Amino acid sequence: METLFLRPDAQRMSLAYAEELAARYRVPVGDVLLIGVNLFGIDSDRGRRRARLQVALAVNPQVNWQVIVPLNASGSPFTIIGDELRLGGVPVGTVRRIDADEAVGGYFRNDGRAATLNPNARSRCVGCAFCPNTLEAAADPRMAEDRKLGDLLRALASQHPAGDLAQLEEITVSTGCFERERPAVDHLVSLRSVLAQFGVAPRIGFLTSVISTPTGLATLRDRVAPFVLRLTAECFTRRDLLLKSSKARLQVDAMPGLLREAREAGLGTSFTCIVGLDDMESLQLGIASLAPYVSEFPNFQVYQAHNAIMAGLRAAGADHLEFYLRARARIEAMLGPTGLRPAAWEGYRSLWYFTFADEPLIAA
Repeated sequence: METLFLRPDAQRMSLAYAEELAARYRVPVGDVLLIGVNLFGIDSDRGRRRARLQVALAVNPQVNWQVIVPLNASGSPFTIIGDELRLGGVPVGTVRRIDADEAVGGYFRNDGRAATLNPNARSRCVGCAFCPNTLEAAADPRMAEDRKLGDLLRALASQHPAGDLAQLEEITVSTGCFERERPAVDHLVSLRSVLAQFGVAPRIGFLTSVISTPTGLATLRDRVAPFVLRLTAECFTRRDLLLKSSKARLQVDAMPGLLREAREAGLGTSFTCIVGLDDMESLQLGIASLAPYVSEFPNFQVYQAHNAIMAGLRAAGADHLEFYLRARARIEAMLGPTGLRPAAWEGYRSLWYFTFADEPLIAA
């Protein structure tokens, strides 16, 4: 089991401390708890490095949250006993489902209205320095390029409670195996065609840093839209150290122009950012440079360290929960005026759950 979490911030973490932080930063205690779970992971006997969990907190048991965290975080203040999520031995929630976070072909979210698709053998991705995918068991050896998208979507449809894809409103393509623009665009064109064969036309979102030319953007507009370009910015400093080459070669100063061009081409735009890799000022400057050119709320994630090397990649202070609460407040100040808001169900390792600033994100 990992022993990375034996640090003062984890040792003092308790329900009382979570309530203290919630009052200090004017956020719901549920948000503090879930950010804490993402940061510290869970100490359990489940023996998994990482898993997808469905969790309901005691403060609002009607709402299920999906989080992806390591379950072997020795020394974490969060534990699982039976189906109880505990903090310092005190029950704070119920774990309703645990799935290994393997490189599966896809799964549903948002009560079946959204899906995440991994159609290009995610397990083959070499990954970035902070990415845990290469630590996981490869569950998709047969999901190479010759696996037909139709077969993949039929398999996904069979997992839906309704037995089909009729309720699907958005599909996010999440894979690290496209290193060049042309194969990525061709794949998205094929996906749109196959979705049409199923009689559905969900918006397609693609996490990428390789689509960047006017030709590629025009093809997405003409043959794939409705579409959201979710630029995998990830971080704004130490990019050559932290990112694989296909991401690192996109320079920070080129990102605003790319998002602007995508908007001008009629596409939706967003970006991903892992909070905890950049110092606070660099984080703020980077977000401010991209914010004017996004049409969707960006995907901000709490950085998770799964081993000693990953722990060493954190920015100074990013091993403390307050770092993420301060980042949350700064991001709210920057993005609040845009009117964009995070979808409560969307983020895997989010900074927002019950509220954004003082605004509720879920129905009362």
